Amino acid sequence: MLYESSLRGLNGKHQPQTIELADGKGLGVRVSKLGKIRFQYRYKINGKNKRMDIGAYPDLSLRQARDIADECRSWLAEGHDPKIKRCMGREKTLTPVTVKQALEYWIENYARDNRANVDRNIAQFEKHIYPYIGHFPLEQTETRHWIDCFDRIRRGIAGRQKPAPVAAGQILQNAKQALRFCRVRRYAISRELDDLIASDVGKKQRKKDRVLTDVELYDLMSSIANRKGTFYMRYLCRLLIIFGARTQELRLSTFDEWDLELNLWTVPKAHSKTNTVIVRPIPAKVKPIIEFLYKRHGDTGYLLGELKSGESVSGAGSLIYKRLKHKESWSLHDLRRTFTTKLNDLSVAPYVVEQLLGHSLGGVMSIYNRSQYLPEKLAALNMWCEWLELLVNPADNVVLIGSARYG
Repeated sequence: MLYESSLRGLNGKHQPQTIELADGKGLGVRVSKLGKIRFQYRYKINGKNKRMDIGAYPDLSLRQARDIADECRSWLAEGHDPKIKRCMGREKTLTPVTVKQALEYWIENYARDNRANVDRNIAQFEKHIYPYIGHFPLEQTETRHWIDCFDRIRRGIAGRQKPAPVAAGQILQNAKQALRFCRVRRYAISRELDDLIASDVGKKQRKKDRVLTDVELYDLMSSIANRKGTFYMRYLCRLLIIFGARTQELRLSTFDEWDLELNLWTVPKAHSKTNTVIVRPIPAKVKPIIEFLYKRHGDTGYLLGELKSGESVSGAGSLIYKRLKHKESWSLHDLRRTFTTKLNDLSVAPYVVEQLLGHSLGGVMSIYNRSQYLPEKLAALNMWCEWLELLVNPADNVVLIGSARYG
């Protein structure tokens, strides 16, 4: 048996030859001629003698070496090669998966293909998570570290960041999904967020039912006609109102989606939240707008002239109500809800509205009915354009929507 005192006496002392001393149960030390001491563990697999280096003395104490030897015997009893198990454990400890790596793993392997607002998810992580705990080893990160981040989002930072309790809840849900994804794939394991829900760190997003009134819609259409706001946002809002599309569909839209001979706008799967192709007719009154945009932006490839981030567009859209002096806030997505409500008020068949929105039809219709209902959709959009014209110009019915003179 080895003793700490005997190891201290041998450490650093030159020896006439290499010495090997046993402690028992497979543990021993090898003392070089220069007096360097290393712990070793000896074992057998299928009758073959094996040996593994555990560490150097005094960096590793005798007690620590015995603990490691006990762990090696347990691995051996379970049918594992201790050398391989220890090597794998050291690699995991020395090069752990960080919080940032785990979240990015989810983004690259899931969110990019399945999340319409992945750019927003990335921006939120980069702003609220990575600067604070992104470098932490995920498996060593505790719930309190995450809560510090969520509390910072919820409360805000004086002079730098407004309180955002809803965003805190949203980021928690995304982070929980990311950690579960990593755990299921055995990329990294953490359950520190499992017991948290949105109300623990912020607020749940309320179910929205905001629909612009006729007066508010008139204000917006008039401001577009009078060139209020940036060119990009004017035309984005105009087309959102007309088609009831998702902001992403227009933000990412390229000219090759717009067939002005067949008068069809085809949103590809890659630009659709539901990962399905959406086909919308182009009303005759709207065609001049697309032609004007092509003359202006054709060389860029993008309908609106450039590719802006979802965050910047959403942020700009959320401020329009203030410029128009509306009392109650509204977002760009509320234009889509307004489109839906108004078409229902105009007695457009629900299945036509759903098709224009790019929603899947429910029940048996989703399986057997593959019709695009193009005539019905065109009739609905033509009716909607007429309604908008009457709203803005009730007296002389001057064409607003089909004109490109407001560029």
